[in-house]
Amino acid sequence: QVQLVESGGGLVQPGGSLRLSCAASGLSFSSYSMGWYRQAPGKERELVAGISRSGSTVYADSVKGRFTISRDNVKNTGYLQMNSLKSEDTAVYYCNAGRFFLVPGDNWGQGTQVTVSS
Repeated sequence: QVQLVESGGGLVQPGGSLRLSCAASGLSFSSYSMGWYRQAPGKERELVAGISRSGSTVYADSVKGRFTISRDNVKNTGYLQMNSLKSEDTAVYYCNAGRFFLVPGDNWGQGTQVTVSS
């Protein structure tokens, strides 16, 4: 059974940083591409960043230069380092594992809330 468990969300002031983690189990993690998505109230879920099996990365324009996606295939964990956070980054963040780069698979985590507010 595939499980993705996000952690690291919370309340942070504008300009602050958070590091999200996604612990994967029940799958051969190194064989999957990984993505971080977010969904703000009243909005559709959107791709924030993706990382391929080989480590290639893609970012949404809104987070380029501020967020960094990475993965540790030994620990079966993905990460999203978020710096210079803005109020518009407030959302529930989800990780996803899929067979194809930038194509969401069926495997989603439960989400972690990120709130950027003073």
